[in-house]
Amino acid sequence: MLVLLPPSEGKASSGRGAPLKPESLSLPGLGGAREAVLTELVDLCAADEDKARDVLGLSEGLRGEVAKNAALRTAGARPAGEIYTGVLYDALGLASLDSAAKRRAARSLLVFSGLWGAVRVTDRIPSYRCSMGVKLPGLGALAGHWRAPMAEVLPEAAGTGLVLDLRSAAYAAAWKPKGEVAGRTATVRVLHAPTRKVVSHFNKATKGRIVRSLLTDGAAPKDPAELVEALRDLGYEVEAQAPAGAGKPWALDVLVDEVH
Repeated sequence: MLVLLPPSEGKASSGRGAPLKPESLSLPGLGGAREAVLTELVDLCAADEDKARDVLGLSEGLRGEVAKNAALRTAGARPAGEIYTGVLYDALGLASLDSAAKRRAARSLLVFSGLWGAVRVTDRIPSYRCSMGVKLPGLGALAGHWRAPMAEVLPEAAGTGLVLDLRSAAYAAAWKPKGEVAGRTATVRVLHAPTRKVVSHFNKATKGRIVRSLLTDGAAPKDPAELVEALRDLGYEVEAQAPAGAGKPWALDVLVDEVH
């Protein structure tokens, strides 16, 4: 099973660990595209703070994020699972998983990123600020920048099993499973059962809980149909829509009564 996650906008501090080693990151086929984004982002933030803040869409109160980006090559690095914070990652609670569940997380979780493309939770990265919606002056829209290298690398990373896609729309734009891979991909919405509306906060929290439940249970669904059964066994109310044709993902709605 491969689980595709969005990053968090807010991130923990880099700490005092050894600096980034780009060649050590997972999915080495993304290395060239990563270096292009890293170089332009660092140069932009080091040269012109106001322009960088405008490009990155940062408020005056987030001016310090520009200096953080300028120092990416020398800043301390920590496992990505410690860098990413926020509602989904709080609910996922990687640090509190038992050792077996942590091993499953290391194998199956893939976090998408405007800067790195995608990383494993064990990859050591510095804290940064660069969303997938950014348009860098030299590279253009980052989602477009990542599409070709992702199309080369991600099908192999997906292997032959289930792909559980929990990404937001901005990050899903960087890679859309196609063909046979799409047929074993499941996307998930979380709906407030009484209103059938998506609410951002508990959408993220519930997705984090779903991943945690699968990891702690040791569930290993091989395809979307088995995922539906696994989630129901774990106590989730799930409605599933199989694709109408080949090359399309399954669509799963998880219904939640309480907004929390």
